[in-house]
Amino acid sequence: MPRDTHIIFDLDGTLIDSAPAILASFQAAFAAAGRTPVRPITADIIGPPLNETLQLLSGTTDAQVLSTLTEHFKAAYDDDGLTQTLAYPGVEAMLHALHDRGIALHIATNKRLFPTLRILDLLGWRPLFESVYALDMVTPRIRDKATMIERLLDEQHIDPKHAAYVGDRLEDGEAANANALPFFAATWGYGAIDPDALAPGWTHLPTPSPDLLPGR
Repeated sequence: MPRDTHIIFDLDGTLIDSAPAILASFQAAFAAAGRTPVRPITADIIGPPLNETLQLLSGTTDAQVLSTLTEHFKAAYDDDGLTQTLAYPGVEAMLHALHDRGIALHIATNKRLFPTLRILDLLGWRPLFESVYALDMVTPRIRDKATMIERLLDEQHIDPKHAAYVGDRLEDGEAANANALPFFAATWGYGAIDPDALAPGWTHLPTPSPDLLPGR
């Protein structure tokens, strides 16, 4: 495999099980704000950007309400909350195997940059990744994941012919398609795509594997 090969990973639900930390922090945010969520705080809400998820849970687009909830969530999650994060079994071995083969690894996540970097440091993974991209890494924030991946490819001088994206949600596959990247659907996490619902050209990845670019 050529050394100019790049693999871009989603984070939540793909590399890490952050559900316990995220769900506890949402519960803490609503409690601190004295509000009751309009729908259950369950793992299927994880994945979209924070503001979008808070709109879903609160049932409002009121900027002040969302700002208050956001600050309470950040206070809970960025302190001790994120320390509950765990790597999925087999992920660390996969990352090290890919890195040791000379494949360049990157992250493109909807998660905020601050907790993303803290988690990578806690897991000891920061040296494995050549770049880490998040929607809030610049101001104004990046519009969506497809745009974020486009920016990553451009700034890191990556030829899409020598890259792929690995994620666990339909949004991830659509972002890969928008950038002409092969997509590997990780189905071991909480946001897992139904293997029977994969779009044409997407590859099912049922368990973490270093063999991500077959035939490339």
